Amino acid sequence: MAAPPIRVLIADDQDMIRSAFHFFLDAQPDITVIAQATDGEQAVTLARQLRPDVCLFDIRMPKLDGLAATRLLAGPDVAKPLRVVVVTTFDLDEYVYTALRNGACGFLLKDAGPALLAEAVRAAANGDALVSPSITVRLLKHLTSGLAAEARADDRSEPPAAQGRQPLSERELDVVRLAAHGRTNAEIAATLYVSLSTVKTHLASVQAKLDARNRVEIAAWAWQHGHAEAAPGPRQLPG
Repeated sequence: MAAPPIRVLIADDQDMIRSAFHFFLDAQPDITVIAQATDGEQAVTLARQLRPDVCLFDIRMPKLDGLAATRLLAGPDVAKPLRVVVVTTFDLDEYVYTALRNGACGFLLKDAGPALLAEAVRAAANGDALVSPSITVRLLKHLTSGLAAEARADDRSEPPAAQGRQPLSERELDVVRLAAHGRTNAEIAATLYVSLSTVKTHLASVQAKLDARNRVEIAAWAWQHGHAEAAPGPRQLPG
């Protein structure tokens, strides 16, 4: 039995962008667009009513910008967060950093192309985080410096996720290194010659050990603690 299509909400104040995204995504056999919003307030209202699998939010929108809308739907204080991918024209560090700190599970530039847009939707629906390849490493380093600054401001040597954590196994560290370089679960599985379910199991274990909300925080931890300077090459891991 085929899985139901991924239900998507698109929020952008430009008619042409919304129509283009709608046209392309609806043409995918596994994706369906269930609603469109023209401003941030409408996006939040529709998202809470419809509970889409993935929300695609522009940043600069009337009434409520996409970053604030993301925090309301996916932020750390949200009991049942939605999956939000921010899609924008603006490749600015502060936007990327804020979007991911507000709970976004992806950040994509509008010129990334339709294929990457669909991939980002699928990744978000599967619990992955996809960031435009051109900014992945820069983004994570920026996020890391932000976490370090917060730790210093709170007079702590490490961020909360690292305190009292259980040590990660070598297998888990290999997965974390690849995640820190923006690899998807499928790419990690292919690189390490393990199954997709094994990758998901390792990431779930890491997330619990680090008390991380998502794979972006896992990746930030890897950069901050020196585990992501070089991604591992192919290596056979036991299950």
